[in-house]
Amino acid sequence: MKTVEEYMSLPYRMEIVSDSLEGGYVISYPDLPGCLSSGKDIAEAIRNGEAAKREWFVAAIESGYQISEPDRLSSYSGRFKLRIPKTLHRKLVIQAKNEGVSLNQYCVYLLSKNSNQI
Repeated sequence: MKTVEEYMSLPYRMEIVSDSLEGGYVISYPDLPGCLSSGKDIAEAIRNGEAAKREWFVAAIESGYQISEPDRLSSYSGRFKLRIPKTLHRKLVIQAKNEGVSLNQYCVYLLSKNSNQI
């Protein structure tokens, strides 16, 4: 098992969302279940999030909880196969042609445009 400092040095992904009910921002770490904090502005939320992450590691180590390594981009190839209806394929090809880009570029554009809804 690593030390708190070793875990703190790993690139755990931090998510920041605005808190529409209380105001300010909420910080969470998807790879660290239940680890979250908040602050009145982004800077304070990040400081509080780092402190919460440190305390989360301390508690996890003391209790013998299995700490997951951060999810790394190198684990993903950037490729996946997708089967779609022929009619949708045709529509996408036409739209890509109208935009003057490849079908691949157009699909990446559509996916990235809508990725915030995932």
